[in-house]
Amino acid sequence: MAEEHNHEEVQHHQTSMNDVNDKRKRMAPLSTYSPRDPRRTFCTFITVFLLLAGLTVLIVWLVYRPHKPQFTVVGAAIYDLNTTSPPYISTSMQFTLVTRNPNKRVTIIYDKLSAYVSYRNQAITPPVVLPPLYHEKKSTVALSPVLGGAGVPVSVDVANGLMMDEGYGVVALRVVLLGRLRWKAGAIKTGRYGVYVKCDIWYAQARENDTLIVPSIRHEGPSL
Repeated sequence: MAEEHNHEEVQHHQTSMNDVNDKRKRMAPLSTYSPRDPRRTFCTFITVFLLLAGLTVLIVWLVYRPHKPQFTVVGAAIYDLNTTSPPYISTSMQFTLVTRNPNKRVTIIYDKLSAYVSYRNQAITPPVVLPPLYHEKKSTVALSPVLGGAGVPVSVDVANGLMMDEGYGVVALRVVLLGRLRWKAGAIKTGRYGVYVKCDIWYAQARENDTLIVPSIRHEGPSL
């Protein structure tokens, strides 16, 4: 009798364990992919590829890491700057701008670059399109655009402000450069980035052979 009782207990224990295992199997989430499913292999490959590509891009960026180009106005001549009625401004100016590429491994390509002069945040010259520029590594390039136009319309405040500043003998102007550039490192070229450069200058109306001399220059920019 004792052996039959023990045998029944063992059978009951095994039955309980089987029930528990069946419940766990039913509760366990079904796997979408089998171990040899090609979709799972493809997803794993894509994940590894993206991680390696991102790591490669990060390493290249840290190695080459381009720095912004530097722009400076080193000379200027104001040949004409007059206001007429209704409020128009006629100008004739020439500026010498020096731009430097401070990068050791990166070349700068300017696809589009234009320049104009503003006074009190309003353009007083038409924009002049500059030729494309291929800026080599660790090099300096000088630009000397002639800016100006006859009868550029301006607001009354700008015309009155210019006459007042000319009366004081000092006028503040701003040379603005707008364009698009790309970075080039070896065979790699980046997409195009916008470039915005502003160089503030002050000129005193000391005339020398009918040319206004610019004694003071301040530079800001560029902004990418």
